Amino acid sequence: MIEMRHVAVTVLDMERSLRFYRDLLGFKIDKDRIEEGDYIDNFSGVKGIKVRTVKLFNCNIELLQYYSHPEEDVISRSRLITAIGGSHYALTVDNLDEIYEKLSREGIVFISKPQYSPDGYAKLTFCRDPDGVLIELVEVL
Repeated sequence: MIEMRHVAVTVLDMERSLRFYRDLLGFKIDKDRIEEGDYIDNFSGVKGIKVRTVKLFNCNIELLQYYSHPEEDVISRSRLITAIGGSHYALTVDNLDEIYEKLSREGIVFISKPQYSPDGYAKLTFCRDPDGVLIELVEVL
């Protein structure tokens, strides 16, 4: 059996990202710890790693802020969904219009206003997290 365990999102500023994921989207923190040492160096293939890892409860998202090997990604804010590699992840929400309004008031960037799928099954839109990662928000109707 194979199943999805989690999606890891590397962030520039953990506190800024937690304001988005925890405070605005409402995810709870399951684990929050600093990881370093031989174990993580060995499986990552990078020596001297020090990373803050925050696992969010019940959504399979893991946020990572690398203290030892920071890399500023200025491309992600303008990266198109068609780019090679992980393009986005999707979250199911109860009331998309309400979440759209709430996040918009907080300055979160959206690709478009919520719209209905051609088959009428769902309403959806895309937004970007504070580091530019695309997130699809879907309300199943």
